[in-house]
Amino acid sequence: MKNSIYLVLFTAFIAFSFNAISTASWGIDAAHSRLGFKVTHMGISDANGAFDKVSCNVTTANDNDFADATFDLVAEANSINTGLEARDNHLRSEDFFAVSQYPNIAFKSTSCKKLKGKKYILTGNLSMHGVTKEVMLTATHNGNAKNRAGVDVAGFKITGKFKRSDFSIGKDMPVAVVADEIQMEADLEVVKN
Repeated sequence: MKNSIYLVLFTAFIAFSFNAISTASWGIDAAHSRLGFKVTHMGISDANGAFDKVSCNVTTANDNDFADATFDLVAEANSINTGLEARDNHLRSEDFFAVSQYPNIAFKSTSCKKLKGKKYILTGNLSMHGVTKEVMLTATHNGNAKNRAGVDVAGFKITGKFKRSDFSIGKDMPVAVVADEIQMEADLEVVKN
């Protein structure tokens, strides 16, 4: 009986150790990453922008297959950049992002399911402007490489859509001027720690 208990404990220890060793953590390469967005203006053209200050951590058990990986991304709302200072300042104001009250936009995945080939569905919680909603994003794993320092890197394109009204952003702005649907597109390069 005592030997059986030791065997069970030893097996559990080995399994735990293997999982701990095989888990990898990846951090963003900010110089090769971009978190952008697009929204239709007056129904006739797209306005584009990005957040210049973004952090992202990815944890995975397999370097080549990111099924069940976790993505944890944070953008500083104050770093919004549409290429026009007056518009950026308006977006930072209480009319839109209210950055003094809500300084960060965050996405934390709750699941990462592999579809076909290099495609994944990322489900997670998007927190913005004091509101948290579950969203589904599409991730494409573009592949892995080694950077100039010989460290493993992985590339992703992540896309998705959500409604600004779900987060009470620009609630007084008519959808005829700025569409309700926001398209998000992230190009992420992450470096293995």
